[in-house]
Amino acid sequence: MAEAMPRTRVGKRPTVRQVAERAGVSHQTVSRFLRGDPGMKPATIERLREAVDALGYRVDQTARSLRTGRSGVLTAMLPSPVTAFPTPVLAAAAEVAHDHGYFMEVAVVAGGSRERAERAAELLESGRSEGVLFLGDLPDGGVPSSRDRGAFVLFGDFDDQLRGVGQLADASPVAEAIAHLAGLGHRRFLHLAGPQQWASARARRAVFLETIERLGPDYPGLTSAGVVPGTWSADSGYDGVAQLPADVDFTAVIAANDLVAMGAVRALGERGLSVPGDVSIVGWDDQEMGRYSTPSLSTVVVDREAQGRVAMQRLVALVRGEKAADSGAQINRLVWRESAGAAPARGR
Repeated sequence: MAEAMPRTRVGKRPTVRQVAERAGVSHQTVSRFLRGDPGMKPATIERLREAVDALGYRVDQTARSLRTGRSGVLTAMLPSPVTAFPTPVLAAAAEVAHDHGYFMEVAVVAGGSRERAERAAELLESGRSEGVLFLGDLPDGGVPSSRDRGAFVLFGDFDDQLRGVGQLADASPVAEAIAHLAGLGHRRFLHLAGPQQWASARARRAVFLETIERLGPDYPGLTSAGVVPGTWSADSGYDGVAQLPADVDFTAVIAANDLVAMGAVRALGERGLSVPGDVSIVGWDDQEMGRYSTPSLSTVVVDREAQGRVAMQRLVALVRGEKAADSGAQINRLVWRESAGAAPARGR
């Protein structure tokens, strides 16, 4: 007769003491971890995270609410309709909330910024939520001041259409890219611009033109070969290059994003120009396909996860009455790959 397998009690929640036993610490240390105590050793935090994940431990929000009078819920509030869900930002924010013992809910609120601000105030005043991460524009006058509990953090990197603004619209890597390529001998630059209703596209265009003018005295002959309007699509990059007059001369392209850059690479090849032998090109967003293309694409990495983590860390600190640490997180950074190199002899 086969030996009977031990029965597992379905629905039995792992306890704080089980987490403590697995991690080799006291249950008081687990409680400190769940409160986000900043004084804990990194090695202890890592053991506790492993134990929590392995056991599938989750804070009993109902019990905690009855015991403390606090909901244990933090809310990420988005405008409706949602046309571009900021998944990396929210996923990272939810992970930080979980690590600190909170549950993060996502609320999509129809109407304008005033309606969302009023809903945020209601959630905080009722105690349903201890803190709100507000994505999108604030209404004139901010959040209604009648709320007397909870915390509110404006995530100011999206507008009401969830288009990138703030840090997401920081175009300083464009200036860095031009300076680097100018140092490699490039003097004639083309910009394939994105849709100008986006703050990020407007910023990249403005920084492109400003940088060409500012660096001119340092690099004689440095000039713009033009700004080609377009969209975020590969078609836009292809058409932008394919339709240029034959006498437009350039050796470097700053593209609105990686898709635009990939379309441009195709069109350059059809014009008999190689990348980077004849033309160097830089994209934006670090799309996976660009890492494995031939040549691999130089680009700007946008760490949206870092944005979500920093925003939620700030919210948790405010909820707990603590001072939020300065993360120093770098959101946008250039990565140089095979698509960028020294200018050809004709471009020097």
